[in-house]
Amino acid sequence: MPVWSLTNPLRVLVTLLAVTGLAGLSLAAYAQQEPPKKPAAQPQKPPPKPRAPAATTAKPAPKEPAAPKVESLPPSQVGIGTLARHAFMVDPQTSTVLLFKDAETPMAPSSMSKMMTIFILFDELAAGRLKLDTRFRVSERARNMGGSRMFLELGSEATVEDLIRGIIILSGNDACVVVAEGLAGSEEAFAERMNKRGREIGMTKTVFKNSSGWPAEGQYTTARDLAVLAWRSIDDYPQYYKYYAETNWTYNNIRQDNRNRLLKLTPGTDGLKTGHTEEGGYGQATSAVRDGRRLILVVNGLASMAERAQETARLMEWGFRESTNTTVFRAGDMVVEAPVWLGAQDKVPLVIAKAVQITMPAGQTASPRVVARFDGPIAAPIVKGTRIGTAVVTLPDNRTVEYPLQAGADVARMGVFGRVSTMLQHYMFGWLS
Repeated sequence: MPVWSLTNPLRVLVTLLAVTGLAGLSLAAYAQQEPPKKPAAQPQKPPPKPRAPAATTAKPAPKEPAAPKVESLPPSQVGIGTLARHAFMVDPQTSTVLLFKDAETPMAPSSMSKMMTIFILFDELAAGRLKLDTRFRVSERARNMGGSRMFLELGSEATVEDLIRGIIILSGNDACVVVAEGLAGSEEAFAERMNKRGREIGMTKTVFKNSSGWPAEGQYTTARDLAVLAWRSIDDYPQYYKYYAETNWTYNNIRQDNRNRLLKLTPGTDGLKTGHTEEGGYGQATSAVRDGRRLILVVNGLASMAERAQETARLMEWGFRESTNTTVFRAGDMVVEAPVWLGAQDKVPLVIAKAVQITMPAGQTASPRVVARFDGPIAAPIVKGTRIGTAVVTLPDNRTVEYPLQAGADVARMGVFGRVSTMLQHYMFGWLS
């Protein structure tokens, strides 16, 4: 199974949702229909003579349509085929891309762009500029928003915590406008802030035009960019990310379920956001954790809510089933000993600062090649934890990943006589070595 690595220097980059239902005839369309005509009066006929019941055989119950075979699905550039027009799956612990299908092709963000509105709220909370009980007033523009709503009342005030739940769980377009106006004065100004923040975290191919993802000319994103946003939300704000896992909420005496049905159906799912537009189809950003391993998936361009739920669940199960993570080094493991110049010890261990894991196809054994790079000998004194060099790990698919190396111990400087003796030996006899 081929894998790619994200090249974004930021942490890369939820599991998703789907709401099932039937679209009914609109009231306007219904009103335009002609009322049924009364049948013309017909002369009554004598009732037919009773007949013996004909022998009948029970009809078999209709079978559900079979799921499409994997080999018949539209192919991806990396990973298995999928019905989605755009798909991107990444293991953020190793930066390994497991699924890539037109993941950097522009697409309509729909309500998945609400993750950026929430991300900015998390920014403000973490910085102390907002509190969960801070209140924003509901404007007429917010109250009149169409689509999915929190059902805010004109002139009322909503707390930041209520607005977070209203956006994440209820996908409230009205709540998004309240946040935008409360933080930036207008949706237009808030969209500029969204774009600026997106560029800062590595969303290089995204343009927001409003806070809710409501269709607008010139608004677009990519599956990869949304995965970056999802991962930063998870990684930067674990104290607030918990709201993404809530399955339902009641506001203004109206109870609504989270549109992310995978929270209930797919084990380990703890976020993030669904979306739909006529242009972009049905999409979802999803994340799930199993046995300490997280995967992030973004899909878009599916045909229905049911297809979105089924395809997202299938892809997430595939990601966990067909790949696994292997630890090459634990945090603090020694990679090599480096020579020391004029130190009380002649060597210092160089250790990995953080655990090194790689993602492999399930059932395969990892055999990466590791090369330590540093300028040596290293002059004493040396303080434990000082960045000394880099460990270059070459993976089985020939990708290379670099990890910092640190001094694993303190090394004091030699005394005066020791330094003089060492230097004399070096200058007098170094040419012999």
